[in-house]
Amino acid sequence: MFVCTGNSARSQMAEAFARHMGAGQVEASSCGIHPKGLHPLTRQVMAEKGIDVSRQTSKALTDEMLRKADVVITVCGHADEHCPALPAHVPKLHWPVDDPAVLRGRAPEEVLAAFRQARDELESRVRKFLSMLSKEKMAS
Repeated sequence: MFVCTGNSARSQMAEAFARHMGAGQVEASSCGIHPKGLHPLTRQVMAEKGIDVSRQTSKALTDEMLRKADVVITVCGHADEHCPALPAHVPKLHWPVDDPAVLRGRAPEEVLAAFRQARDELESRVRKFLSMLSKEKMAS
């Protein structure tokens, strides 16, 4: 479960990468503390990687989601600070990634570059996380 404040960009990207790279081996989802809807640039930058996120929706974090999660990964400080208490069996990781959606009023190229930077950072983090999971599975 990937969690951020708005569930419009970072957590959506992480979910999509986990689904794509996990190739049916993992079940990924995302949600937000205060969901705002999928940002159009999230669709664009993920399409550049060949991943279609158009069917993903922005969802609010619920206690039920937390109970079903195997691990919760927050991708912003606000979500990390405001994430409700997790069940004892659910570990939480924090991946601080700058929010590209806050760059309103800047040059379009600058905003797009910020979305690409967040996307690339999340792709790398998800790849490393899935590799770690795979190694843990092989060891057990």
